[in-house]
Amino acid sequence: MNSLGRDPVRVELAHHFSVGLREGFEYITDLSNWPDYWPDLLGIEPGSRWNEPGDRARLALRLLGRKTEMAMTLERIEPDRLVEYATTQSGLPEAHHERHFADDGQGGLDYRLVVEYVPRRGARGLFDRLVLRRGIRRALGKTVSNLEASFTAQAR
Repeated sequence: MNSLGRDPVRVELAHHFSVGLREGFEYITDLSNWPDYWPDLLGIEPGSRWNEPGDRARLALRLLGRKTEMAMTLERIEPDRLVEYATTQSGLPEAHHERHFADDGQGGLDYRLVVEYVPRRGARGLFDRLVLRRGIRRALGKTVSNLEASFTAQAR
């Protein structure tokens, strides 16, 4: 439980890719590749950076049929291992994200995506626990599918 007295919602998805750890990490963390695999991404604001803790990126996304902006702050980056960042979006709770990277021991990449947030109070909290959770799970699934397609296309 957190300091607000409400249990966080944690959504996780793990996937194996037939791409090397370093290659996968570099591709996924490179801002210029995000339009290739990020679901419903409309654009990345010029001046966005994503290399070291404290860097910020602003994205335009389509969410529930509407254009919205997501502000991201890179909190931690350990090459070929871990990326942690925070996001804020109007009308949604703040979220903490983790991206875990591991060598599978056979030249492939084990990738785990995590999103955690504290639901708001009242009716908005019900939305956060049910609708938002499903939306995040769907977005993570689309991300993995899009990455699989990108890595397959690169291998050709």
